[in-house]
Amino acid sequence: MKQAPIRGISTGMWPYHPELLSKPVPRYTSFPTAAEFTPDVGVDDLEAALRRTSGDVSLYIHIPYCEQICWYCGCNTGAANKRQRLASYLDALTHEIGLVGAMLDGRIKVRRIAFGGGSPNAISPTDFVRLVDAITLHFSLADPAWSIELDPRTLNHEWGEVLGFVGVSRASLGVQTFDADIQARIGRVQPTGVIEGCTAMLRDAGITSLNFDLMYGLPGQDWAILEHSLQEAVRIGADRIALFGYAHVPHMLPRQRRIDASALPDQALRFEMAERGYRFLVDHGYVPVGFDHFAKPGDALAQATVAGRLHRNFQGFTEDPAPVLVGLGASAISSFPDLLVQNEKNAGRYRMMLSQDRLTGALGVHRSAQDQRLGAIINGLLCQGEARIGTDMVRQMSDALAPFVERGLASCHNGRLSILPGGLPYARTIAALFDPYRQDSARRFSSAV
Repeated sequence: MKQAPIRGISTGMWPYHPELLSKPVPRYTSFPTAAEFTPDVGVDDLEAALRRTSGDVSLYIHIPYCEQICWYCGCNTGAANKRQRLASYLDALTHEIGLVGAMLDGRIKVRRIAFGGGSPNAISPTDFVRLVDAITLHFSLADPAWSIELDPRTLNHEWGEVLGFVGVSRASLGVQTFDADIQARIGRVQPTGVIEGCTAMLRDAGITSLNFDLMYGLPGQDWAILEHSLQEAVRIGADRIALFGYAHVPHMLPRQRRIDASALPDQALRFEMAERGYRFLVDHGYVPVGFDHFAKPGDALAQATVAGRLHRNFQGFTEDPAPVLVGLGASAISSFPDLLVQNEKNAGRYRMMLSQDRLTGALGVHRSAQDQRLGAIINGLLCQGEARIGTDMVRQMSDALAPFVERGLASCHNGRLSILPGGLPYARTIAALFDPYRQDSARRFSSAV
């Protein structure tokens, strides 16, 4: 008998098969992933894609600066300690907003706008309002949902007033852990009282969906320490919780060399923390979104999960149905059905290109029909726990799928591949089987759990 795929239900204990988790895999916020981006795609491709876009569009605005740089961070960000450099960046970003808005020329409706980073609150509240004004002037807005990522360490009441004035309804706080010792080990010290104060202020400002980013796999962390952080997140009232596994890749991120690698939990303990964290949050009423995101039942993300409308984009899991995401700012990525384009990563070169009235698309990839088909399969596996792959592909993939099917982690029936409850933590590993770019790639990614 065919077992039901995962659809937001409690799974009980996950079987641990370390040999199936030994290969690092992408997080698949796009397909192909950013690892496949090349300079063969650039400004001309981005401009052509923008000019042919119509209908619903989402915007992502990237602020690649932080007041304080955390040691674990993998984001494209720099210190916001040179005000002239920050002002020059905001001038360039405002100019880009005008250029892109003119190319879309009223053919689109913007229904979602997200500010991310870095830390958007590394800029002043006044500068944030100026960006909002520029977006309102140059884009056709259709009562959009506004969201923002925030660093609680530098969030003040002036920001609360501005967020309320703009009508921002969704926010995400970088919490990571409530344990003071581990905060010191990762370079992010923020007492619990700071998080409580920020939460109260954001609620007063009209934030109805508040996410806490938490991490497992941190130095010196065990289940008891993680459980305390989860208890605090639930007590304070997070509507969404993202429980990420820390990826220690100091060869790629030199700032991580400040973290004591000898104190990092091993793979078995990471798996235990992920599994017990999942069970804890489900037992406390959260709907699981994939295996590492959670939302209260009334939240739009939970509703999309239960209804089978969940998607993934460069912000992770989302209920956003827009076929086009336009990225603005240095390193921001724009996603079209047949194209992915990333802006110039270096903020200096980004500013220079815009000073010449040029867009800054620097890397990307054309998405072939086969890429789009495989991307739909990967999205289905990660978001709905199942995907129709067809009987021919089942036969072609039988050897690769066998270790998961034989262990009761997945099943194939009438051309449909389903991830079974115990297979949830193996979802990214199973999805990677459908990624031909990964089969012979030497690129490094994060652990699946």
